[in-house]
Amino acid sequence: MERGITVARNGSDKTYSGPNDPPSGSGMLQLVEELYPIFRSITGSGVRQTLGVLQKYIPVEMREVPSGTQVFDWTVPQEWNIRQAFIATLDGKRIVDFAAHNLHIVHYSEPMDRVVEIDELRRHLHTIPDAPEWVPYRTSYYSKSWGFCLSQKQLDRMTEPRYRVVIDSSLQDGHLTYGELLVQGRCDETVLVSTHICHPSLANDNLSGIAVATALARCISEPQPRYSYRFLFVPGTIGSLSWLATNEDKLQNIKYGLVLSCLGDAGDVTYKRSRQGTAPIDRIVSHVLRHDGRPSKIVPFTPFGYDERQYCSPGIDLPVGCLMRTQPGGYPEYHTSADNPEYLRPDSLAHSLAILQQIVGVIEGDASYRNCSPKGEPQLGRRGLYRAMGGQSAVGDQHMALLWVLNLSDGKHSMLDIAEQAGLPFASIRTAATALAATDLLAPLSNNSP
Repeated sequence: MERGITVARNGSDKTYSGPNDPPSGSGMLQLVEELYPIFRSITGSGVRQTLGVLQKYIPVEMREVPSGTQVFDWTVPQEWNIRQAFIATLDGKRIVDFAAHNLHIVHYSEPMDRVVEIDELRRHLHTIPDAPEWVPYRTSYYSKSWGFCLSQKQLDRMTEPRYRVVIDSSLQDGHLTYGELLVQGRCDETVLVSTHICHPSLANDNLSGIAVATALARCISEPQPRYSYRFLFVPGTIGSLSWLATNEDKLQNIKYGLVLSCLGDAGDVTYKRSRQGTAPIDRIVSHVLRHDGRPSKIVPFTPFGYDERQYCSPGIDLPVGCLMRTQPGGYPEYHTSADNPEYLRPDSLAHSLAILQQIVGVIEGDASYRNCSPKGEPQLGRRGLYRAMGGQSAVGDQHMALLWVLNLSDGKHSMLDIAEQAGLPFASIRTAATALAATDLLAPLSNNSP
């Protein structure tokens, strides 16, 4: 138990065959579909229910921070739960019903049961006039209020002078819940992977990040990795602040970090750099995307977006970037009922996971070597290196990879340095270094351990 945070576990049996059962795009979409109906907010039973589902796939732990806990300049709010909410005509016909869609209620709406004049009611209703069939997503976390979200078509049909409004919610002391999984590596230096878990029934902005993070955790859990990997499933803003405030002793070990979101749409992969701009994670992601073979974008850090703005706040300044496809607000369906599982593409989920696996491959594989025969070019054929590298589609590149590794393995260049200077994928340089290290030509430096 960590510094006043309670820990809960779910005993559910796993439903997957294990880390060697690679997650597929369709498999990740199935997880999205399983989680989509669950109502989530920044606190409440829906977050715990969601984490309970994830525990069938990965051994994530639930951690709870009590209401009223001070986390930097913020205070953990009271826990909010909702059982039902609707707007009905006075004869009982429900016009808007939370049971029909999770987005119909404004988050943290106060409880009420009264008849409301239409003029007052309209001030508490939210629609998207330009998309008359869609329902928007709205919140009121830190101010007392109430409201409903509905389609413009529903609003246009509301012509009666008074309606009954029922919000069966509770706002009381409880906990903020988040999920945490530590995959312990051979050292304590850590890769942080964070995704928000507070949005209800938003498939791309929320569930795609959860599904891909869950898949990534499964992929790297065996064999034991070189680095440790800490996965966080946190309510937006207040969740990351809560983790940071109660885990400051762990921050010095975080060497790389990524926030994941919006990873299932058809857009190009986009990487938002860390506040540092030239941190190792920024170099690594840029390198991977450069050699991915598909269009991609790299954008500078801004103090707006997802939880990277908390991890990159000036007093924290962790090397954390954000990996996504279309940026938040960059697609019409963002924060609406149209961001549903049908909007996601299994091939996009699979490609997002593949990019992350390549990033992990660079993090895990980067090392420095010393050329043991540095005077002149050594005879590669005599050592069977051409044959060792044979049978590959880009023999020319592999030959160049051997030469680049030999030339720059002077103890001053890492494998990533060499890949960037050679203009070759990291995997080609890593393969060449492995082949050379199997002979008498290359030796690892003693400082390769993190």
